[in-house]
Amino acid sequence: MKPTFQQIQHPPIHASALIGTKQKQGPFIANGGFSEQLREAAAKTEKLSISKHATMRLQQRGIDISQETWDKVNEKTNEAKKKGITDSLVLLDNAALIVSTKNKVVVTAMGRNEAAGQIFTNINGTILID
Repeated sequence: MKPTFQQIQHPPIHASALIGTKQKQGPFIANGGFSEQLREAAAKTEKLSISKHATMRLQQRGIDISQETWDKVNEKTNEAKKKGITDSLVLLDNAALIVSTKNKVVVTAMGRNEAAGQIFTNINGTILID
């Protein structure tokens, strides 16, 4: 025995029927629109994070980097990412950082003097910040 289905017909809804009714506003509409929310979320994900390893290295080596310098590093790594750079060496006046621009993570850090004798591999871009 085959099941039988009955088609249900609904009358068309006209725009005039909606006039005067309150439309539910979700969080995206109430806070400035979906595109604005998306832009803000993307900006949050563009922030640079520091791995546990890099944090330990910065502490062990007594490297202090100002917030202003971190902001520059973040800005330049965003630019590098847009140009297709996935892993970069970031040279500061007092430090050298290896940054995964693809993942927005500082992988490791060392003092600038310590970096002078090193060979850096598996990077495809260098960022100099004075």
